[in-house]
Amino acid sequence: MITSEKAHGLTGEEIAFYDQNGYVLAKGVFTREEAALFREETHALAHRLMSVSDPSVRSEGWTSGAKVTDLRRELVHCHNVQFHSAALARLIIDPRLTDRAADIIGPNVQLHHTKMFIKPPERGAPFPMHQDYSYFPHENHTMIAATIHFDDAPIEKGCIRVVPGSFKNGLYDHIHEGGSHLPTEQYPVEEATPCPAETGDVLFFSYLTIHGSGLNITDQPRTTLLVQMRDPSDRPMGLQHLSRGQGVMLRGIDPEADAGSHVASKSRYLSQLSEE
Repeated sequence: MITSEKAHGLTGEEIAFYDQNGYVLAKGVFTREEAALFREETHALAHRLMSVSDPSVRSEGWTSGAKVTDLRRELVHCHNVQFHSAALARLIIDPRLTDRAADIIGPNVQLHHTKMFIKPPERGAPFPMHQDYSYFPHENHTMIAATIHFDDAPIEKGCIRVVPGSFKNGLYDHIHEGGSHLPTEQYPVEEATPCPAETGDVLFFSYLTIHGSGLNITDQPRTTLLVQMRDPSDRPMGLQHLSRGQGVMLRGIDPEADAGSHVASKSRYLSQLSEE
């Protein structure tokens, strides 16, 4: 039944943990059976894109990944999955996801972008430690990531690692080469706190939380969907990372009616920025 009532959410302990650390792992948000369906959708999408020779789907990941490992690296990824799969489109508005996000952001939750990640067996690319803020800064820092796990992600699969509490210190100086990242000597991936997850778990973290991930050295892929979300009243500080579908409401309303009423439904705020 469709309702405006909040039916799901983080526990008080989970909210307190997030407030202290800038991340929280919500266990069993989706069932293993549901996650298996999403995993199938994600891998099928990857195969469809590769069948039309889309060169952006498969890569080595960030070239700075070579600073994390000298082994072979590979990453399969795709932005804006909701335009490719109805199941994944339904997933990103599921109240089990968005009600929990609302406990961090507030009642109104707006999409910034989605991105699937498949770390292939034995060579799934690592990511140096970094903050997402450097890619799409916002005025009020409400931006969070939700990483939905479609299969188990133990440490050896290259699970996400974080620096607890780092979100409280604002922006760190990044190296903008081969992917915006922190100096790997000062912030080695292997020394960060691992967040191993099980199928159906969701890891929420602030875009100011330092995070990265290791190499997948197992014989199984690691499959996740990243959903970046914000309060719709939190303004971007520039025109970076303008994704298709950006601005869609996942929960609640946009109190500022920024998209307008005309056919194009462009963001008035971003239109003003582009004219300045």
